[in-house]
Amino acid sequence: MRTLLCRSLIVVTLLTAVTAAGLDVPYLTGRVTDNAEILTEGVRRSLTVRLKAHEDKTGDQIAVLTVPTLDGESIEEYAVKVFEAWKLGKQGKDNGVLVVVASQDRRMRIEVGYGLEGTLTDLLAGRIIRNVMTPRFKEGDYDGGVEAGVKAILDVLVKGEAAAPLEGDSREGSKTSSGFNMEVPDMPITTRILIGAFIFGIIGLFTVIGILTPGVGWFLYFFLIPFWAMFPIIVVGTSGALKLLIIYVVGFPLAKLMFRNKDWYKKAAEDLRTKGQANIGGFTLTSGGSGGRWSSGGSGGFSGGGGSSGGGGASGSW
Repeated sequence: MRTLLCRSLIVVTLLTAVTAAGLDVPYLTGRVTDNAEILTEGVRRSLTVRLKAHEDKTGDQIAVLTVPTLDGESIEEYAVKVFEAWKLGKQGKDNGVLVVVASQDRRMRIEVGYGLEGTLTDLLAGRIIRNVMTPRFKEGDYDGGVEAGVKAILDVLVKGEAAAPLEGDSREGSKTSSGFNMEVPDMPITTRILIGAFIFGIIGLFTVIGILTPGVGWFLYFFLIPFWAMFPIIVVGTSGALKLLIIYVVGFPLAKLMFRNKDWYKKAAEDLRTKGQANIGGFTLTSGGSGGRWSSGGSGGFSGGGGSSGGGGASGSW
Protein backbone atom coordinates (compact mmCIF):
# COMPACT_ATOMS: atom_id res chain seq x y z
CA MET A 1 0.00 0.00 0.00
CA ARG A 2 2.80 2.37 0.89
CA THR A 3 4.58 1.54 -2.39
CA LEU A 4 1.44 2.29 -4.37
CA LEU A 5 1.00 5.59 -2.56
CA CYS A 6 4.61 6.61 -3.25
CA ARG A 7 4.28 5.76 -6.93
CA SER A 8 1.06 7.78 -7.14
CA LEU A 9 2.75 10.78 -5.56
CA ILE A 10 5.63 10.50 -8.02
CA VAL A 11 3.24 10.40 -10.98
CA VAL A 12 1.27 13.39 -9.68
CA THR A 13 4.50 15.33 -9.11
CA LEU A 14 5.72 14.60 -12.63
CA LEU A 15 2.39 15.60 -14.18
CA THR A 16 2.38 18.82 -12.18
CA ALA A 17 5.90 19.62 -13.31
CA VAL A 18 5.04 18.98 -16.95
CA THR A 19 1.92 21.13 -16.73
CA ALA A 20 3.78 23.98 -15.03
CA ALA A 21 6.53 23.90 -17.64
CA GLY A 22 4.10 24.90 -20.37
CA LEU A 23 4.86 24.56 -24.07
CA ASP A 24 8.44 23.53 -24.78
CA VAL A 25 10.79 25.85 -26.60
CA PRO A 26 11.94 24.19 -29.83
CA TYR A 27 15.57 23.99 -30.81
CA LEU A 28 16.88 26.89 -32.86
CA THR A 29 17.60 25.04 -36.08
CA GLY A 30 17.57 28.04 -38.40
CA ARG A 31 16.21 31.48 -39.06
CA VAL A 32 12.86 29.93 -39.97
CA THR A 33 11.48 27.16 -37.75
CA ASP A 34 8.20 26.00 -39.24
CA ASN A 35 6.95 23.50 -36.66
CA ALA A 36 3.32 24.12 -37.69
CA GLU A 37 4.23 23.24 -41.31
CA ILE A 38 2.24 26.12 -42.75
CA LEU A 39 4.98 27.48 -45.02
CA THR A 40 6.14 26.06 -48.32
CA GLU A 41 9.73 24.98 -48.79
CA GLY A 42 10.34 27.81 -51.27
CA VAL A 43 9.17 30.46 -48.81
CA ARG A 44 11.28 29.00 -46.01
CA ARG A 45 14.37 29.16 -48.24
CA SER A 46 13.69 32.69 -49.50
CA LEU A 47 13.05 33.99 -45.97
CA THR A 48 16.25 32.38 -44.72
CA VAL A 49 18.28 34.02 -47.48
CA ARG A 50 16.69 37.42 -46.89
CA LEU A 51 17.17 37.30 -43.09
CA LYS A 52 20.78 36.16 -43.41
CA ALA A 53 21.56 39.00 -45.82
CA HIS A 54 20.03 41.50 -43.40
CA GLU A 55 22.03 40.09 -40.48
CA ASP A 56 25.27 40.19 -42.46
CA LYS A 57 24.61 43.83 -43.30
CA THR A 58 23.26 45.19 -40.00
CA GLY A 59 23.91 42.60 -37.31
CA ASP A 60 20.18 42.37 -36.48
CA GLN A 61 19.06 38.81 -35.85
CA ILE A 62 15.50 38.02 -36.94
CA ALA A 63 13.87 34.62 -36.56
CA VAL A 64 10.47 33.18 -37.51
CA LEU A 65 8.76 30.44 -35.51
CA THR A 66 5.45 28.75 -36.27
CA VAL A 67 3.76 26.34 -33.85
CA PRO A 68 0.43 24.52 -34.19
CA THR A 69 -0.89 25.61 -30.78
CA LEU A 70 0.20 27.33 -27.58
CA ASP A 71 -1.51 24.73 -25.37
CA GLY A 72 -3.29 27.45 -23.39
CA GLU A 73 -0.20 29.59 -22.82
CA SER A 74 -0.40 33.26 -23.75
CA ILE A 75 1.53 34.18 -26.86
CA GLU A 76 3.21 37.07 -25.02
CA GLU A 77 4.69 34.76 -22.37
CA TYR A 78 5.67 32.14 -24.93
CA ALA A 79 7.36 34.66 -27.22
CA VAL A 80 9.45 36.02 -24.34
CA LYS A 81 10.39 32.47 -23.31
CA VAL A 82 11.52 31.57 -26.84
CA PHE A 83 13.33 34.89 -27.26
CA GLU A 84 15.31 34.38 -24.06
CA ALA A 85 16.09 30.73 -24.84
CA TRP A 86 17.25 31.52 -28.38
CA LYS A 87 19.14 34.63 -27.22
CA LEU A 88 18.38 36.56 -30.40
CA GLY A 89 20.52 39.61 -31.07
CA LYS A 90 24.11 40.48 -30.28
CA GLN A 91 25.20 40.58 -26.67
CA GLY A 92 25.09 44.14 -25.40
CA LYS A 93 23.02 45.31 -28.38
CA ASP A 94 19.86 43.20 -27.90
CA ASN A 95 19.08 43.69 -31.58
CA GLY A 96 16.85 40.68 -32.15
CA VAL A 97 13.31 40.22 -33.45
CA LEU A 98 11.11 37.14 -33.18
CA VAL A 99 7.98 36.51 -35.23
CA VAL A 100 5.74 33.83 -33.68
CA VAL A 101 2.64 32.39 -35.37
CA ALA A 102 0.33 29.88 -33.65
CA SER A 103 -1.80 28.66 -36.55
CA GLN A 104 -4.53 26.73 -34.71
CA ASP A 105 -4.93 29.41 -32.05
CA ARG A 106 -4.96 32.12 -34.75
CA ARG A 107 -2.54 34.21 -32.71
CA MET A 108 0.73 35.92 -33.67
CA ARG A 109 3.28 38.21 -32.13
CA ILE A 110 6.29 40.29 -33.09
CA GLU A 111 8.68 40.28 -30.10
CA VAL A 112 11.30 43.02 -30.26
CA GLY A 113 14.62 43.14 -28.40
CA TYR A 114 15.36 46.15 -26.22
CA GLY A 115 17.99 47.45 -28.62
CA LEU A 116 15.51 47.80 -31.49
CA GLU A 117 12.50 49.14 -29.59
CA GLY A 118 13.34 52.70 -30.60
CA THR A 119 13.09 51.77 -34.29
CA LEU A 120 10.56 48.94 -34.41
CA THR A 121 8.19 50.40 -31.83
CA ASP A 122 5.15 48.67 -30.38
CA LEU A 123 2.96 50.91 -32.54
CA LEU A 124 4.75 49.97 -35.76
CA ALA A 125 4.79 46.28 -34.87
CA GLY A 126 1.05 46.47 -34.28
CA ARG A 127 0.52 48.11 -37.67
CA ILE A 128 2.48 45.36 -39.41
CA ILE A 129 0.35 42.71 -37.71
CA ARG A 130 -2.97 44.41 -38.43
CA ASN A 131 -2.38 45.83 -41.89
CA VAL A 132 0.07 43.41 -43.47
CA MET A 133 -0.16 39.97 -41.89
CA THR A 134 -3.74 39.67 -40.62
CA PRO A 135 -5.54 40.25 -43.97
CA ARG A 136 -3.47 37.53 -45.64
CA PHE A 137 -3.86 35.10 -42.75
CA LYS A 138 -7.64 35.56 -42.89
CA GLU A 139 -7.47 34.34 -46.49
CA GLY A 140 -5.39 31.34 -45.47
CA ASP A 141 -2.30 32.75 -47.18
CA TYR A 142 0.36 31.99 -44.56
CA ASP A 143 3.18 32.20 -47.09
CA GLY A 144 2.13 35.68 -48.17
CA GLY A 145 1.41 36.86 -44.63
CA VAL A 146 4.75 35.81 -43.16
CA GLU A 147 6.72 37.02 -46.20
CA ALA A 148 5.00 40.40 -46.23
CA GLY A 149 5.36 40.74 -42.46
CA VAL A 150 9.08 39.99 -42.54
CA LYS A 151 9.58 42.42 -45.44
CA ALA A 152 7.74 45.17 -43.52
CA ILE A 153 9.91 44.53 -40.45
CA LEU A 154 13.10 44.73 -42.51
CA ASP A 155 11.91 47.91 -44.22
CA VAL A 156 11.27 49.57 -40.86
CA LEU A 157 14.65 48.49 -39.46
CA VAL A 158 16.48 49.81 -42.54
CA LYS A 159 14.43 52.87 -43.48
CA GLY A 160 12.79 53.79 -40.19
CA GLU A 161 9.21 54.80 -39.46
CA ALA A 162 8.69 56.21 -42.95
CA ALA A 163 8.62 52.65 -44.30
CA ALA A 164 5.93 51.47 -41.87
CA PRO A 165 2.54 50.49 -43.30
CA LEU A 166 0.02 53.21 -42.49
CA GLU A 167 -3.34 52.58 -40.93
CA GLY A 168 -5.51 50.96 -43.60
CA ASP A 169 -2.57 50.15 -45.90
CA SER A 170 -3.34 46.49 -46.47
CA ARG A 171 -4.77 44.27 -49.16
CA GLU A 172 -8.14 45.52 -47.99
CA GLY A 173 -6.85 49.06 -47.79
CA SER A 174 -8.36 50.32 -51.03
CA LYS A 175 -11.44 51.33 -49.05
CA THR A 176 -11.70 55.05 -48.42
CA SER A 177 -11.27 56.30 -44.89
CA SER A 178 -13.76 58.46 -43.06
CA GLY A 179 -10.98 60.95 -42.43
CA PHE A 180 -10.87 60.32 -38.69
CA ASN A 181 -8.67 57.45 -37.58
CA MET A 182 -7.41 56.76 -34.11
CA GLU A 183 -4.82 54.15 -33.28
CA VAL A 184 -6.23 51.42 -31.04
CA PRO A 185 -3.70 49.97 -28.58
CA ASP A 186 -2.80 46.39 -29.42
CA MET A 187 -3.53 44.47 -26.24
CA PRO A 188 -4.17 40.85 -25.30
CA ILE A 189 -7.82 39.92 -24.95
CA THR A 190 -7.45 39.47 -21.18
CA THR A 191 -6.14 43.02 -20.85
CA ARG A 192 -9.02 44.36 -22.92
CA ILE A 193 -11.51 42.52 -20.71
CA LEU A 194 -10.01 43.93 -17.52
CA ILE A 195 -9.78 47.49 -18.84
CA GLY A 196 -13.28 47.19 -20.30
CA ALA A 197 -14.68 46.01 -16.96
CA PHE A 198 -13.08 48.99 -15.25
CA ILE A 199 -14.23 51.60 -17.78
CA PHE A 200 -17.74 50.29 -18.40
CA GLY A 201 -18.20 49.52 -14.72
CA ILE A 202 -17.67 53.17 -13.82
CA ILE A 203 -19.54 54.94 -16.61
CA GLY A 204 -22.18 52.20 -16.62
CA LEU A 205 -22.85 52.75 -12.90
CA PHE A 206 -23.29 56.50 -13.36
CA THR A 207 -25.50 55.86 -16.38
CA VAL A 208 -27.81 53.66 -14.32
CA ILE A 209 -27.85 56.25 -11.54
CA GLY A 210 -28.77 58.94 -14.07
CA ILE A 211 -31.62 56.87 -15.48
CA LEU A 212 -33.07 56.02 -12.09
CA THR A 213 -32.61 59.43 -10.45
CA PRO A 214 -35.33 62.08 -10.73
CA GLY A 215 -34.05 65.58 -11.46
CA VAL A 216 -30.27 65.25 -11.47
CA GLY A 217 -30.44 62.36 -13.96
CA TRP A 218 -30.61 64.70 -16.95
CA PHE A 219 -27.48 66.49 -15.79
CA LEU A 220 -25.67 63.13 -15.71
CA TYR A 221 -26.98 62.38 -19.20
CA PHE A 222 -25.16 65.33 -20.75
CA PHE A 223 -22.19 65.01 -18.39
CA LEU A 224 -21.49 61.40 -19.48
CA ILE A 225 -21.64 61.98 -23.24
CA PRO A 226 -17.89 62.80 -23.65
CA PHE A 227 -16.99 59.80 -21.47
CA TRP A 228 -19.04 57.44 -23.66
CA ALA A 229 -17.48 59.08 -26.72
CA MET A 230 -13.81 58.61 -25.74
CA PHE A 231 -13.17 55.91 -23.13
CA PRO A 232 -14.61 52.94 -25.11
CA ILE A 233 -12.10 53.61 -27.92
CA ILE A 234 -9.42 51.98 -25.77
CA VAL A 235 -11.35 48.71 -25.72
CA VAL A 236 -13.48 48.50 -28.88
CA GLY A 237 -11.87 51.00 -31.25
CA THR A 238 -13.29 54.09 -32.93
CA SER A 239 -16.18 52.46 -34.80
CA GLY A 240 -17.23 50.45 -31.75
CA ALA A 241 -17.12 53.53 -29.55
CA LEU A 242 -19.28 55.45 -32.04
CA LYS A 243 -21.92 52.70 -31.94
CA LEU A 244 -21.92 52.69 -28.14
CA LEU A 245 -22.25 56.48 -28.08
CA ILE A 246 -25.28 56.35 -30.38
CA ILE A 247 -26.87 53.65 -28.20
CA TYR A 248 -26.25 55.78 -25.11
CA VAL A 249 -27.53 59.05 -26.62
CA VAL A 250 -30.74 57.39 -27.82
CA GLY A 251 -31.20 54.76 -25.12
CA PHE A 252 -30.77 56.95 -22.03
CA PRO A 253 -33.74 59.27 -22.71
CA LEU A 254 -35.95 56.36 -23.78
CA ALA A 255 -35.15 54.42 -20.61
CA LYS A 256 -35.68 57.49 -18.43
CA LEU A 257 -39.00 58.30 -20.06
CA MET A 258 -40.08 54.69 -19.58
CA PHE A 259 -39.15 54.60 -15.88
CA ARG A 260 -40.70 57.97 -15.04
CA ASN A 261 -44.16 56.42 -15.35
CA LYS A 262 -43.38 53.73 -12.78
CA ASP A 263 -44.92 54.07 -9.35
CA TRP A 264 -41.58 53.80 -7.51
CA TYR A 265 -40.11 56.58 -9.67
CA LYS A 266 -43.07 58.87 -8.97
CA LYS A 267 -42.83 58.11 -5.27
CA ALA A 268 -39.08 58.86 -5.26
CA ALA A 269 -39.67 62.19 -7.00
CA GLU A 270 -42.42 63.07 -4.51
CA ASP A 271 -40.27 62.06 -1.52
CA LEU A 272 -37.41 64.20 -2.80
CA ARG A 273 -39.75 67.17 -3.14
CA THR A 274 -41.46 66.80 0.22
CA LYS A 275 -38.95 65.00 2.47
CA GLY A 276 -35.64 65.90 0.85
CA GLN A 277 -34.64 62.26 0.39
CA ALA A 278 -35.83 59.05 -1.25
CA ASN A 279 -34.90 55.37 -1.23
CA ILE A 280 -34.36 53.60 -4.55
CA GLY A 281 -33.11 50.01 -4.71
CA GLY A 282 -31.40 50.15 -1.33
CA PHE A 283 -29.71 53.48 -2.07
CA THR A 284 -30.69 56.71 -0.38
CA LEU A 285 -30.93 59.76 -2.61
CA THR A 286 -30.83 63.13 -0.90
CA SER A 287 -31.68 66.37 -2.63
CA GLY A 288 -29.30 69.32 -2.76
CA GLY A 289 -29.35 72.83 -4.07
CA SER A 290 -29.57 71.86 -7.71
CA GLY A 291 -29.80 68.10 -7.77
CA GLY A 292 -29.10 65.13 -5.58
CA ARG A 293 -26.54 62.63 -4.42
CA TRP A 294 -26.53 58.88 -3.86
CA SER A 295 -25.38 57.08 -0.74
CA SER A 296 -25.59 53.58 0.70
CA GLY A 297 -25.37 52.02 4.11
CA GLY A 298 -22.01 50.37 3.53
CA SER A 299 -18.61 51.29 2.20
CA GLY A 300 -16.33 49.65 -0.32
CA GLY A 301 -12.86 49.77 -1.76
CA PHE A 302 -11.20 49.36 -5.08
CA SER A 303 -7.91 47.71 -5.89
CA GLY A 304 -6.12 46.84 -9.09
CA GLY A 305 -3.38 44.46 -10.22
CA GLY A 306 -0.14 44.90 -12.12
CA GLY A 307 1.88 43.16 -14.81
CA SER A 308 5.21 43.15 -16.58
CA SER A 309 6.55 42.47 -20.04
CA GLY A 310 9.77 40.91 -21.18
CA GLY A 311 10.21 43.37 -24.04
CA GLY A 312 8.51 45.47 -26.68
CA GLY A 313 6.36 44.27 -29.52
CA ALA A 314 2.76 43.63 -30.42
CA SER A 315 0.30 40.74 -30.65
CA GLY A 316 -2.68 40.07 -32.85
CA SER A 317 -5.22 37.50 -34.03
CA TRP A 318 -7.10 36.72 -37.21
